[in-house]
Amino acid sequence: MSGSLWTFAEIVAATRGRPVGPEPRSVDGIAIDSRTLQPGDAFFAIRGDRFDGHAFVGSALAHGAATAIVSTSRLAALGRVTGSMIVVDDVMEALRGLARAARMRTRAKIVAVTGSVGKTSTKDMLLQALGGIQPTHGAPASFNNHWGVPLTLARMPAESGYGVFEIGMNHAGEIAPLVSLVRPHAAIITTVEAVHLEAFGSVEEIAFAKAEILTGLDPAGTAILNRDNAYFDVLSRVAVELGIKHIVGFGVDRDAGARLDDVVLDADGSTVSATILGREITYVIGAPGRHLVQNSLAVLAAAAAIGADTEAVAAGLASFHAGKGRGERSAIEIGGGNAVIIDESYNANPASMRAALALLAQTAPGPGGRRIAVLGDMLELGTEELALHAGLAEPVVDAGADAVFLAGPRMKALWEALPADRRGVYAGSAAELESALAEALAPEDVIMVKGSNGSRMGPLVESLKRRFAPRPLGVAEGAN
Repeated sequence: MSGSLWTFAEIVAATRGRPVGPEPRSVDGIAIDSRTLQPGDAFFAIRGDRFDGHAFVGSALAHGAATAIVSTSRLAALGRVTGSMIVVDDVMEALRGLARAARMRTRAKIVAVTGSVGKTSTKDMLLQALGGIQPTHGAPASFNNHWGVPLTLARMPAESGYGVFEIGMNHAGEIAPLVSLVRPHAAIITTVEAVHLEAFGSVEEIAFAKAEILTGLDPAGTAILNRDNAYFDVLSRVAVELGIKHIVGFGVDRDAGARLDDVVLDADGSTVSATILGREITYVIGAPGRHLVQNSLAVLAAAAAIGADTEAVAAGLASFHAGKGRGERSAIEIGGGNAVIIDESYNANPASMRAALALLAQTAPGPGGRRIAVLGDMLELGTEELALHAGLAEPVVDAGADAVFLAGPRMKALWEALPADRRGVYAGSAAELESALAEALAPEDVIMVKGSNGSRMGPLVESLKRRFAPRPLGVAEGAN
């Protein structure tokens, strides 16, 4: 990408703002956090749950912000702050206005992704694979909410060839306004599972909430739905009612338009044979996991839907690797030998727990080593939460976990359901579990860590890596 992201005049017009102070010629980026702001960025002073961005306007301008977008109601309170500003009625709505302008000016083909499990990894596979063909824009992190989606759009360079957007939700009605900004040419629903049940009466209600992504689909666009999921018929019916003419199912089902024909799973990745819209193709995914194989079918279906070179996209998946908290593996040094941590600590629900346990099963420990599962509470599961935790006992055993370490009050239900010979240590929190876990680890072990963000399993992973001198596993060693 070259040149400026926006002219100052374009931002004023898109935000319907009033300029105050000096006017920069151009803006190089968009920021909502003064800590990550780069010189030349426009700083949107958004009010969040904990902080009001107006408190950081002075700092943003002092650190090189090209301009700051501020609220009329807070202008007087800024006092002696000087520099370029654009005054608007509502800063969040101004950001959405800039997002709309970004979408209007681009000729990029857009893919949007939602689903109960696998949104971010699917988004990342699309970014990786499409990026090898044309300039491709998307968020490096999971920016999938009411501020993350418009922020990602507002940052989209005009010359992008493709755009990839992840859209999440915790409640019904959250996806529709976001997808109305994105207006994708292809929309993927990875799966529908028992997630966020506190806010829904049933999994079917979750399916209808996920189906909101189809309301913003381009009239000639393609809905890409999991043919193996129990709610495929519900989702496809919604698509038909919305007038969507192109519906592609993906999975092992014989009627899937993007069909898995064969797969070889190993600890370092997968080799896949598939039929994508009638075309046979074989490709490699550079990260392990059956769940990634499933969602790679959706990636290729989306590529075909937006006119990308499907074979080139498939080839790009060979260099895909799992990120932090999403299956990233690191070697740690213990007792003169090595063990491996599989970091699956970014959030959890029953479906993603099963996928992570399947990944543990694929990873063989070294001579004398053990498979160790370290699991924290799954949150937002409603009245069935204890039964859903206890229900993980069979997948744990099927994964060949030799020892299970559990943290959190809800995981007590799994502890009680586990065979006695699989029980490692139970603790009330991840922090309380750390010492006992560290003492139990031995060379050649494989340790998989997973839990909801609120269970604080991510900090536990980082603490173990600090304690045992981490060494990231590189591609040359057959892992990442």
